[in-house]
Amino acid sequence: MVSDVKKDPAAAELLPAEVRARGRLSVATSVGTPPGATYLADGKTLAGHDIDFANAVGKVLGLTIDREVASFEAILPALGSGKYDVGTGNFGVTDERRQTIDFVTYINDGQGFAVRKDSPLKKVRSLRQLCGLTVATGAGTTFEATLEENRHRCEKAGEKPYDVKTYAEQGALWISLQQGRTDVVMSTINGLRYAVKQQPGLRFLNEFKRLDVGFAFKKGTPLAPAVRATVNRLKKDGTYGRILKKWGTGPSAIETSRISPPEIR
Repeated sequence: MVSDVKKDPAAAELLPAEVRARGRLSVATSVGTPPGATYLADGKTLAGHDIDFANAVGKVLGLTIDREVASFEAILPALGSGKYDVGTGNFGVTDERRQTIDFVTYINDGQGFAVRKDSPLKKVRSLRQLCGLTVATGAGTTFEATLEENRHRCEKAGEKPYDVKTYAEQGALWISLQQGRTDVVMSTINGLRYAVKQQPGLRFLNEFKRLDVGFAFKKGTPLAPAVRATVNRLKKDGTYGRILKKWGTGPSAIETSRISPPEIR
């Protein structure tokens, strides 16, 4: 699929001269949240729609991808320091992040919840429904930020605040739910749907909020126009749709790629 993608001279012409000359793009990838990015059975090979999209971008721009695995919470600060050109890891586009990071959107995902099948929790329409519960989520994510920003709502309502447990590893997060140490998981919609299909005894609860997801760059990057043109080229030639179909994430398709759009409210 990605191996058939050809270079697009018009998109490549939008690259900064320095990047075009070196012919390489350094990409930091957060791994462990399928269908975005995960390891295959050999424990070495990376797979997922984040991997396929980044590889396809490299093909269209005529650049070799130099990929390094990094923790989710470390990638955005590392972009700011210039360590990497691009970051992938299902980074939701938020107004807070846009202050220090530029994004080029490629899918739409967002926030959702999953629970054990025997959980009495109903669809979460308000975070007040979580009062008194223990919530598991990924460290350094929009989910953690959303939960922490809203804990006070429980106290204002005279209820016990929910407890937030953060995990750097997805495996540990899901074990905490399976073993009853946490009551509910807040994570990506696509990731939750995938995870509950792989693990008995769990169920997807509901979507909570949609977010654009983008390739992440240092603020003010000159790379963004070229990558946006590349995503739109992949949509036009059908590669984009084939990647989403391969990973079962067709509902996350966007109409067009944009640079740092406002957060979806």
